[in-house]
Amino acid sequence: MSDGMQPLYGRDSSRVFNEHRALLISVAYRILGSVTDAEDTVQETWLRWYGVNPSDVRDPRAFLVRVTTRLAIDRLRRAKTRRESYVGPWLPEPILTGRDVAEDVALAESVSMAMLVVLETLSPLERAVFVLREAFGMSYAEIADVLGRKVEAVRQLGRRARNHVQERRSRFDADQSEQRRVTERFLEATSTGDLEGLMAVLAPEVTLVADGGGRALAPRRPVRGAEKVARFLLAIATEEQMARFLRSVGSEPVAANLRVHVSQINGGSGILVASGDKPISTLVLDVSDGVVRTIHLVANPEKLAGVSGIETA
Repeated sequence: MSDGMQPLYGRDSSRVFNEHRALLISVAYRILGSVTDAEDTVQETWLRWYGVNPSDVRDPRAFLVRVTTRLAIDRLRRAKTRRESYVGPWLPEPILTGRDVAEDVALAESVSMAMLVVLETLSPLERAVFVLREAFGMSYAEIADVLGRKVEAVRQLGRRARNHVQERRSRFDADQSEQRRVTERFLEATSTGDLEGLMAVLAPEVTLVADGGGRALAPRRPVRGAEKVARFLLAIATEEQMARFLRSVGSEPVAANLRVHVSQINGGSGILVASGDKPISTLVLDVSDGVVRTIHLVANPEKLAGVSGIETA
């Protein structure tokens, strides 16, 4: 290719790729449960795409999804080995999501923290098939083409993944309005030190799972039971404990600079805690029958890139 044609070729490649970038990030995030890994995967897809003449690709969307999915599967296989030595519970990286995701029940469920936690128990291939089928509505024939496998083998992967998810996931049936009401009540009780009010919004068997990754103050085992969870939450909400927490993640412990508010996180209402413009933790609540069943708290500073202000998924 001549030097004179290269700029036009590059611009055409960039235009086509950018048209599909949001989709590729969505696919990669659901397979990996990590914003940073998803972005790295899509960047690698771009490098491979740039070496292809777009006019030679009959279906750019299918090509890009195929490359992204295969790269994500490879990355997930490597990540599972690293996660075995992770300090404390490993949770997916939270993300800010827009109103369009929240209003689409299937999309919101596929990116929910509860669902992503369950997807962690699938094999990389099962997870890819489940994501492409359930979140993006691809046919088994299309998925077989993406994975380079026979259709019947993909059907078996899909059935196994779907049965596994149905057995393991909790049935949280709160709609968006109920989830937000409960989240707001939870936040008000926590921020005002109202133990009785907080206990009222927690299910008796509530479980708190915290991911600090050894880089932030967080319990390294799940906290179970309404009273234990409530007392833990109120303890870390005190000014002294918050100052210790901020120091542990490298933020200045200035109370006036601390912001705590309800945000759209992983397809539903969640709580974002920030020191100035720097996110320092998120809490995502699984709600059913007007009470909180599970709390997912992510405080590892390396896992908060997805809540720094850019909506995705």
